[in-house]
Amino acid sequence: MRREDFSFNSEDGIEIAYYRWRAPGKAAGIVQIAHGMGEHSLRYAHVAEVLNQAGYHVYANDHRGHGRSVKGPESLGDFGAGGWNGLVADMVMLTRLARTREGRIPVILLGHSMGSFAAQHYVIDNSALIAGLVLSGSAAVDKLAIDPSADADLTAFNRGFEPARTQHDWLSRDPAAVDAYEADPLCGFGVNKQAMQTMAESMGRLIDPAAIGQIRKELPIYIFAGDKDPINHHLEWLKPVAERYRAAGIANVTEKYYAEGRHEMLNETNRDEVMRELVSWLGETIAA
Repeated sequence: MRREDFSFNSEDGIEIAYYRWRAPGKAAGIVQIAHGMGEHSLRYAHVAEVLNQAGYHVYANDHRGHGRSVKGPESLGDFGAGGWNGLVADMVMLTRLARTREGRIPVILLGHSMGSFAAQHYVIDNSALIAGLVLSGSAAVDKLAIDPSADADLTAFNRGFEPARTQHDWLSRDPAAVDAYEADPLCGFGVNKQAMQTMAESMGRLIDPAAIGQIRKELPIYIFAGDKDPINHHLEWLKPVAERYRAAGIANVTEKYYAEGRHEMLNETNRDEVMRELVSWLGETIAA
């Protein structure tokens, strides 16, 4: 597996870092990964390796305020002037870039956590660009307590796991995965108040039936999560996402839930099972 590092300029002038992991031989499609809050795309290198071997190129950008898309530690968690809408626009720009570079083979968008909320936003206006949508560690945004008046605090999700070994036990049952996250200087932070405000201002579209109705009805959607993920509150805050898509006339919505799984199913103790089932869905979707 060979990783290549690139960047592009966003619509509001931010240099956005992105990565490409190329499949050996001719690829069946592209998987574009949108990472979560307080992390970065290189955490998905192991996911890219499996997808490459399955015949998919992988593209992923570091969101504004994250990873290699920041100029220094003081910029972590800052979405810049473009705010949340700019973050979503960056993802659209990467899709167009990948489609042009790889000969317009099918693109599947995989969003995790905050990236899944961005993917829910993306697909309202841009479903024609992708062949499928995957949501990991997601929820219905109206069920979440998004406070636009304060910085995001990721450690609050750990309360249900106290007494805990670390402040991030909520991410995974795998101690090695949690320890790697905590040791990574580009992980563990929340976005700032200004970023949260722009995020909150845009969230109404994600639950608006008229907006959801703009998504093309043939779009295959795969939603997977652990039932102990605090973001979905024992799946109660996630199942409405699938229900709303079906109510909008999108028939091909698949849900897969893992018992005892926490927030990062791609880093969970049963991640091999999770990846096998994801690759199986990808194959069926691309073939169709």
